[in-house]
Amino acid sequence: MEVLLIDDRTRQGSNWLTWQGSFQEAALLALVYDNRQVRVERDWPLPERAGEVRVRVTRSGICATDLEIIKGYMGFSGVLGHEWVGVVEAADDPAWVGRRVVGEINAGCGACALCRRGLAIHCRERTVLGISGRDGAFAEYLNLPEKNLHLVPEAVSDEQAVFCEPLAAACAILDQVHIHPTDRIAVLGAGRLGQLCARVLALTGAEVSVVARSRSKLDRLPAGIGALTLAEAEKCALLDVVVDCTGSEAGLAAATRMVRPRGTIVLKTTVEAHHSLHLAPWVIDEVRIVGSRCGPFASALRLLERGLVDPVTLIDEQFALIDGEKALERAGQPGVLKVLIDNRERY
Repeated sequence: MEVLLIDDRTRQGSNWLTWQGSFQEAALLALVYDNRQVRVERDWPLPERAGEVRVRVTRSGICATDLEIIKGYMGFSGVLGHEWVGVVEAADDPAWVGRRVVGEINAGCGACALCRRGLAIHCRERTVLGISGRDGAFAEYLNLPEKNLHLVPEAVSDEQAVFCEPLAAACAILDQVHIHPTDRIAVLGAGRLGQLCARVLALTGAEVSVVARSRSKLDRLPAGIGALTLAEAEKCALLDVVVDCTGSEAGLAAATRMVRPRGTIVLKTTVEAHHSLHLAPWVIDEVRIVGSRCGPFASALRLLERGLVDPVTLIDEQFALIDGEKALERAGQPGVLKVLIDNRERY
């Protein structure tokens, strides 16, 4: 991966956006991935998207998906980033202006059978913020449909709110799998998402353990959640639920060994690599396989507001937007959990 810094281009007038009933194309500072290169652009256009809301991004978070994209995942090119918090600067409904918000990342067409069934996150024509067909949050501004936005409670800081998207993904498990307080659960992977999944699952009263290679990441788990190395995990068996946050073939194979007959394996991570797996054990043991992706923002915001989950302890470092390429490099280093970008800091 090559990192470039694009110099300012000559242009007339201000780089700030204007609002005249619709978006006007303007220049932004942005962290862009294109042609297998990450570069900081000082003059990146924000195209008109009529009827959408314009948000000034204040914080954004680097996710494992961002790191996979720069390896070629999804074939995306454009502004990276889908975890964010910001302030609405322009909208058709003036009640939104000045409000602090987070936003769901999928924008469906609104007309297809899936959208009509409330499944816009699976719309075949959808765009996905910073992932597919839509510039993301590693920029000064972004566009999203108004219906994607959620107000951030006053009690929730920007550093907490920026975790809303991955925390919502963790909450999705509770919508998809009925967890009992007597269940024994393992979360494979102690990275960004694994940490959040473990915290959410522990709120059910179930016995939750996290399995990982990195002892340093396991040491950052809160009290009440078990921490197991891979060697220790091999002794685990007949678990009710195993959540794989590794995205690796080895992780899924371990989950298959650990889950009980008629238990559940939840797949929470997508990666660029392709896997070759023996599926017979799932059939023989009648294992339920659940794909799990995006989740309920409202539930995540309630957890943050009530202090039931505080993800701030996962933050390792923050970088100014102009140093976005350094932020990506830092986020990909072993042992690092969460790296944030301060989108307000140009220099």
